[in-house]
Amino acid sequence: MPVTVIAAKPAAAEVHPEKYRYVVNLTDPVFRGFHHGRRKHDDDMEAMLERARAAGVKSMIITGGSLHESKEALELAQQLGFYATVGCHPTRSAQFDKFRGGPEKYLEELDKLIAAHLVGKGRVVAVGECGLDYDRTHFASKDVQRRHFRSQLALAKKYHLPLFLHSRAAHADFVQILREEGYDKDGGKAAGGKGGVVHSFTGSVAEAAELMDMGFHMSVNGCSMKTADNLAATKSIRPDKIMLETDAPWCSMTSTHASKAHLTSLPPALNSLYFPQGTKPESFVYGRPVKGRNEPGAIGGVAWVVYKLAEGASFEQVTEKAWKNTVEVFGLTELQ
Repeated sequence: MPVTVIAAKPAAAEVHPEKYRYVVNLTDPVFRGFHHGRRKHDDDMEAMLERARAAGVKSMIITGGSLHESKEALELAQQLGFYATVGCHPTRSAQFDKFRGGPEKYLEELDKLIAAHLVGKGRVVAVGECGLDYDRTHFASKDVQRRHFRSQLALAKKYHLPLFLHSRAAHADFVQILREEGYDKDGGKAAGGKGGVVHSFTGSVAEAAELMDMGFHMSVNGCSMKTADNLAATKSIRPDKIMLETDAPWCSMTSTHASKAHLTSLPPALNSLYFPQGTKPESFVYGRPVKGRNEPGAIGGVAWVVYKLAEGASFEQVTEKAWKNTVEVFGLTELQ
């Protein structure tokens, strides 16, 4: 599952895009020109990366959503000098039981993948994307999701890695499992855990507070800013727990979202970098974004909305804090 975690450091007095710093995640065939399994245009991964760099993106964490996708994420991270996560998304968790050799073998393969990539270029920096998704139980039942969420928590504790978490319409079970597995406080430190981030957060103010009190960070994107309630929850996230993302190519920020009111104040120079004019896939022009496909460069828009929601903090302060949180949680010391 492609995702984005970000942070930035703009100049205080003027806007200088070349001085922004972001950390992002992505992996999806749409960046290779494939939409719904069919090629619609040329591979434009490099052009997308160039737009991201122009918008201030400096490094990326590429998220694995299955055993196969985790291998792809690691390969891409090694090629590009980025980072990756290893894990199985809750909607893919039925793969554990269907795997040749059974769920134990699937977990063993994830384990071996982590063990082989703990250091160096393209290393694994988190276990996930894992968690619960009760909005899409047609892909995997609640019981299947719960069982294989627990097994991945064991991997995170074994290797003392942070978690890259997913929770949809499942908060009660989600926190119960985390608590039962030793993640009830300090991000599970006493049990061998190293905290982590609940990505693409769309829960309530109360849910955000509970997760932060357990020691987890919260990451927001366009989907976290669709409604007034979403904005209230985003605003409630403490500075020491905030991270930012795009979930590219999903979770675009659109004109129908509550966030739109805050994006109107985005300086034109930044607007053209974060949201450059795109073309439809069938009218593809190399070097231009594809309409309907979110990109890592849009992370600046997410950061801007969080800044507008913050009271008494500058854009630089908001984004620098998110940057530091990201580097600290995922151990990206070479980016400091």
